[in-house]
Amino acid sequence: MNSDKNRVTPKVWLITGCSTGFGRALAEAVLKQGDYLLATARKPEQLRALTKHYPETAKAVRLDVTVSQDIQAAVDTAIATFGRIDVLVNNAGYGLIGALEEVNDTDIRRQFETNFFGALRLIRTVLPLMRQQGSGHIVNMSSTAGLVGFGGSSIYCGAKFALEGTSEALAKEVKSFGIKVTLIEPGAFRTDFNGRSLAAAEQSIDAYVPVSGASLQWFKEMDGKQLGNPRSAAQAIIQAVESPHPPMRLALGTDAMSLIQEKLEWVKTDLDAWQQVTVSTDY
Repeated sequence: MNSDKNRVTPKVWLITGCSTGFGRALAEAVLKQGDYLLATARKPEQLRALTKHYPETAKAVRLDVTVSQDIQAAVDTAIATFGRIDVLVNNAGYGLIGALEEVNDTDIRRQFETNFFGALRLIRTVLPLMRQQGSGHIVNMSSTAGLVGFGGSSIYCGAKFALEGTSEALAKEVKSFGIKVTLIEPGAFRTDFNGRSLAAAEQSIDAYVPVSGASLQWFKEMDGKQLGNPRSAAQAIIQAVESPHPPMRLALGTDAMSLIQEKLEWVKTDLDAWQQVTVSTDY
């Protein structure tokens, strides 16, 4: 039974990257409140504790978001098991440190395949179902780096910026179908993002040491010391999904709030300073 008496029926969630971090915290939180979950990971054996504790409401499957067959199989399993998908959370992803000149083509393509194209494939696979249902919520895990460019992380930022733009347009495309879209923009959280989920360019160029080198050092030093609490983030995401008027963007963490506010002020400063030039280009 659902523990929240105000909720008429439990929701069915499909969450990618449930083995650790945000995905694991959110998986545990939705199951605890009585919802159903198709939990996915590249190594589903890492999800045994979840399915053992919630045998009637949780099912785990293998899903590598870069493999189209895995995506279709996961969605098919969710439908066969629970009959619907109410919330899709595109959480799987990893960080990449390296200046644009330092990263190679393989690094770039792998980053976009996982952090951007994987999410798009899942969304496109789930959308026909949500349209038929006349409801659904797509939650895309972005980052503060989806709105703020950080030196030494140009490709990671590029993938997240792409996800942000696509999500914003998608929200307008599917609004009339009863489908909602929310971007989650966390700051630094105490997950394994700074450790296992962080990759670095194989090539290092001395000229970029003060930028990408310093960035990599910061991530290593901050590992385990981040202010953000993944369990609190999970509750915030659930609150957004439960809201009748969810936000298009939900920043998480005081650092995210500060950085995004600085970005908005910077954009406005440039816009105001160059207003005369801007308007001079009309016929």
